[in-house]
Amino acid sequence: MGVHVYTEENPSPVAPSRLFKALIGDSETLMPKLLPQVIKSLALVEGDGGVGSIRLIAFHEGVPSKNVKTRIDALDAEKFEYTYTLLEGDLLNEKIESISYEVEKIESISYEMEFAPGPDGGTIGKIKATYVTKGEGPPTEEERKKGKETSLAMFKVVEGYLQQNPDAYV
Repeated sequence: MGVHVYTEENPSPVAPSRLFKALIGDSETLMPKLLPQVIKSLALVEGDGGVGSIRLIAFHEGVPSKNVKTRIDALDAEKFEYTYTLLEGDLLNEKIESISYEVEKIESISYEMEFAPGPDGGTIGKIKATYVTKGEGPPTEEERKKGKETSLAMFKVVEGYLQQNPDAYV
């Protein structure tokens, strides 16, 4: 079993509170609205939206993945921090090790996100991705690049929306 951790930082001119509210607090509504060609739905399927809650993201045809199920592991609206784990979905492949969660076996990649204060009232978006793999080999550069590009693209779409709508999520 291998554990591989990757970090990334993305600056934004948008305030941390606004990015957090939009990307995390209102993702069920906002993401399908901003990415209708990609996200069919994003819904809470278990829990109240807090720690331990399970969300299902369904993608439209033509997107490489049909759906993804995630679990909220940590949520701190005051510090603008959010951690979630991919539980099920096409994004997980045979290289990911099954780990025990309660009584069932799941495949996982965990993401820790922090929206830290940046220059001029903006944000430094910090992401830490932890992959647990079979054997000691890390994910391929192509797999990491795909995940990184997807995360950054979603971040930039929301950032653009917030810049065009300065009164949204204030």
